Amino acid sequence: MESIQNDQSALRQATISPAIFYWGTPVVLITTQNPDGTSNIAPMSSAWWLGNRCMLGLGAISQSTVNLIRTKQCVLNLASDNMTSAVNALARTTGSPEILTAEPEEGYKYFKRMNGYEYVPDKFGRAGLTPLNSDLVAPARIAECPAQMEAELIGVYEMMQDAGTKGFIALEVKVLRTHVHEGIRMKGFENRIDPDKWQPMIMSFQELYGLKGKKVTESVLAEISEEEYRGFSNAADVEEI
Repeated sequence: MESIQNDQSALRQATISPAIFYWGTPVVLITTQNPDGTSNIAPMSSAWWLGNRCMLGLGAISQSTVNLIRTKQCVLNLASDNMTSAVNALARTTGSPEILTAEPEEGYKYFKRMNGYEYVPDKFGRAGLTPLNSDLVAPARIAECPAQMEAELIGVYEMMQDAGTKGFIALEVKVLRTHVHEGIRMKGFENRIDPDKWQPMIMSFQELYGLKGKKVTESVLAEISEEEYRGFSNAADVEEI
């Protein structure tokens, strides 16, 4: 802090208009059950917890959202910073076959089609991940993820109603059961996680980080320009001076 205060250039400010607001949150691999009984996996980072509840921000017509609203069940699998190959393998994939023929009026589905998203029915196979049976919900857990939370849907809230954009919703889920790798438990405590051992993967402005202050790999998702999201974020363009 002292070094920052001594360097006045670090305190200079500018007004900007970001196309996205991903300041840094854990990467969640959410699993949901498809109509045919298979499990869909989607990487996401718009998630935060309060008590045993988690708020998820998802596209209203994404396969994960459709599955979650239909079955009211999911598993929140938290990726560690050494799972970059699996996360990148799942980036720009979709469990919705309709993506292949999406038209401009279909909004986010068309966005995915135009940005090279690929329909992949077997997400576990694509990412080289191992499914585990859950105890209380139908969707499978991901064995490689150090933390796996079985959850049920509690509420659905439409976002951006004031802007008329729509297309995105917030979903409240309740954690029913939590599974963790023994390696991240705190010694001497039955129900605590050791923060020194738990190394989550962090998504920051489409790039993948750990807690060590540097990128852990090049992000496949970051190949899409941030400006491509501006129409969905409802962010205004910066006025040129």
